[in-house]
Amino acid sequence: MISVVLCDDHAIVRKGLRQLLETNRNISVMAEVASGEELLKELRIIQPDVVVLDIALPGRSGLDTLKQIKQLYPHLQVLILSMFSEEQFAIRMLKAGASGYLNKDSTPENLFTALRTVAEGKKYISPEIAVLLVEEISLEYKNRLPHNLLSDREFEVMLLLGKGKKVSEIAEMLLLSIKTVSTYKARILIKLKIDSVAALARYISEHQLELVGQ
Repeated sequence: MISVVLCDDHAIVRKGLRQLLETNRNISVMAEVASGEELLKELRIIQPDVVVLDIALPGRSGLDTLKQIKQLYPHLQVLILSMFSEEQFAIRMLKAGASGYLNKDSTPENLFTALRTVAEGKKYISPEIAVLLVEEISLEYKNRLPHNLLSDREFEVMLLLGKGKKVSEIAEMLLLSIKTVSTYKARILIKLKIDSVAALARYISEHQLELVGQ
């Protein structure tokens, strides 16, 4: 029996996932939560085999939540289930400790396969992610896509800036100081060789990196 905790900020998604997973007699949903903070509180009480984690969460992001989980419970398996395409976040999440990454457009069969795979302590790598991993090791690929040179936090700030969020708003959302966010903004512009937020928004649009869910 694979025990699972679901973390997604949309109640209808959690309920749908629970109903789907419970059609499989080998899977038990222990709990469902709506934020990273709630998940971390729940994990102090119960220890599932797998956490199914979304990326776009209120407050603490899925990426930050994943990093915290791996610090506190390094052997806990985490499967990312997100509306973001693999190109945007899969590599970053795997590097941060995720055991697998699945898009919400995936079939139920793929979800069951991914859960079984990560519950066995293995990595779930889809064909799409396999291609990305090959590209990731290519220096030419990194040079061609400057946003891959950003840190995880810089990448997150970049997406919020591109969506028109002010520095003060981003600071509040990510629980950072305005000075820290301003520093991230400056680094982003330098690394991407861009001189304005307007140009940054165009870059994000060109590479289809728009942030959803925030």
